[in-house]
Amino acid sequence: MLQTGFSDAALPVDGVLAILVPEDGPRPASYLAADRATGGALERAVGAASFTFSAGRTCMLLAPGGGFDRILLVGLGKAAEIGASAVENAAGAAVTALGKLTGAARIAADGVEPALVAHVAQGATLAAFRFDSYHTRLPEDARWRLTEVTILTPDAAGAEAAWVDLSAVARGVCLARDLVSEPANVLRPPEFATRIEALRELGVEVEILDRDAMAELGFGALLGVAQASDAPPRTVLMRWNGAGDDSAPLAFVGKGVTFDSGGISIKPAGGMEEMKTDMAGAAAVVGLIAALAGRKAKVNVVGAVGLVENMLAGNAQRPGDVVRTYSGQTVEVINTDAEGRLVLADVLWYVQERFKPRLMVDLATLTGAIVVGLGHEYAGLFSNDDALAGRLAAAGEETGELLWRMPLSDAYREALRSDIADFKNVGGRPGGSITAAKFLEHFVNQVPWAHLDIAGTAWARKTVNCTPKGATGFGVRLLERFVRENHEG
Repeated sequence: MLQTGFSDAALPVDGVLAILVPEDGPRPASYLAADRATGGALERAVGAASFTFSAGRTCMLLAPGGGFDRILLVGLGKAAEIGASAVENAAGAAVTALGKLTGAARIAADGVEPALVAHVAQGATLAAFRFDSYHTRLPEDARWRLTEVTILTPDAAGAEAAWVDLSAVARGVCLARDLVSEPANVLRPPEFATRIEALRELGVEVEILDRDAMAELGFGALLGVAQASDAPPRTVLMRWNGAGDDSAPLAFVGKGVTFDSGGISIKPAGGMEEMKTDMAGAAAVVGLIAALAGRKAKVNVVGAVGLVENMLAGNAQRPGDVVRTYSGQTVEVINTDAEGRLVLADVLWYVQERFKPRLMVDLATLTGAIVVGLGHEYAGLFSNDDALAGRLAAAGEETGELLWRMPLSDAYREALRSDIADFKNVGGRPGGSITAAKFLEHFVNQVPWAHLDIAGTAWARKTVNCTPKGATGFGVRLLERFVRENHEG
């Protein structure tokens, strides 16, 4: 991760400096001092470019004088709207602009409320994320150079203290991004489970169910998806007991299809390589548990991920097969490419039966239909509990990981009716993301529950703010904020 630090030292007179500036109100002292040091270069540049300090806008000054190599002006937006998300995005814009230009930079954050300065470090860290494990050479102009950022603030000690917890969240996001970025020939279910075991170093209890254990339990739906792959499936259970008592935990469940060919209902070839990301829900759960354990959250939490490959072979699951789920309910498999809901069906029921959680939230790259409906800006939110849905949506607004609530009416139940089993695994094209969520609802057994369909938000096709192109880690910050604001203290 990016090396970050805080300093209350005076404004530097050389090197590379980024200044975070609100759109309205007086200019920060750092801006005024830098303008004086450069003989008014900042004000001239702002005027010449008709630059406004709206959220995320940047203006680069090269060799502006005063010994500076570069000064980057970054807009924070309107003062009344500057919260944690806006600060992180501004810091991300700064790091993105400077990342290939310099090895070290300072960010003047005296225009940010002291309580939010640690979020400058968070945004900078997330923007600097790179997954370069498989590059053997890069052109010079493509190399990421920025490794060290010092954040200038009047209250460096306070920011440093706040960063202790936030840095754990940043590490959780980066862990999730690393997992989603790995190629599917590397991160198969057993390897994924092995990497999760590293959470034991943070005090997390990790339990792994192998194929035999799941067969004995009766995970017929999950095992049906996995049966054509030579990589054995795993269900991994993570427990963080931070409350110091035996209170009922919160439960988070992730879909972990490490590669999804579609099975016999095979996907088109174009874009199939993106199906390595079909485990982004599981990655988010792992990142969340790492974040909570890393900051020693005072709450009991269970994380559960079902890890499978959906492949083709002579023993592949067929359209028309009927599977018996762990709950005892039966499902007619109409489409083998609607596999994630089968994986979640067994894990959801197992978690609610074994751990008796206060609530459950699942995350899954579940449907293309949610991308058609919401694009890449919002994840779909489905819930059987209005209070839970409202708190999740609020956490999404605060972190910039946005949710849009979708209907979950019983009117959609009819589409899942099967002639030979309790229900089908698909309900046709109309309302595809809704009928998928309705399918999952059969396996939550009246527990307060929310389903987040993150198919459109798990992978970014371009760099935006503090999210580089590629894996986003969507869900880690959102759910960490949800836990912290609603279930601790």
